[in-house]
Amino acid sequence: MAGTPIKRHKALQGVSREHHHGLLLCWKIRTGLSKKVAPERIKTYVDWFFKTHLIPHFELEENHIFPILGMDNPKIKKALREHRRLVRLFTSSVDPIRRLVQIEEELEQHIRYEERQLFNEIQKIASDAQLDLIQKYHNHEKFKDNTYDPFWN
Repeated sequence: MAGTPIKRHKALQGVSREHHHGLLLCWKIRTGLSKKVAPERIKTYVDWFFKTHLIPHFELEENHIFPILGMDNPKIKKALREHRRLVRLFTSSVDPIRRLVQIEEELEQHIRYEERQLFNEIQKIASDAQLDLIQKYHNHEKFKDNTYDPFWN
């Protein structure tokens, strides 16, 4: 299944960079848990990341990227199910350690799915006009991390 990676179109590169920051979030959660950092400290960062970065990212994908393949496409339906599941995990208040482990595992799987499969499909069929719209609606600000409590160091 692994082949030559498709060069990401310029319009999707910023979204892929956001995926990279999502993978770093997963790493930070793993690192914090392995260092036995209090789950409340990790949760504070995770909540900030969710509100500041993940919600706008999901909105961009759902409003401007996923419609390119069509909302009834099985791959899009899978991505939307995963978005809903992740929102539930991020907003749940049950067992914080278990929740953090689930976020870390499921967010990483979701990002890898979008990068390896979904975005490749979208990129193959997207028109220049659709790609221009993604670039127009994407927030191009440089990622600003919250280093108030760098528990992962």
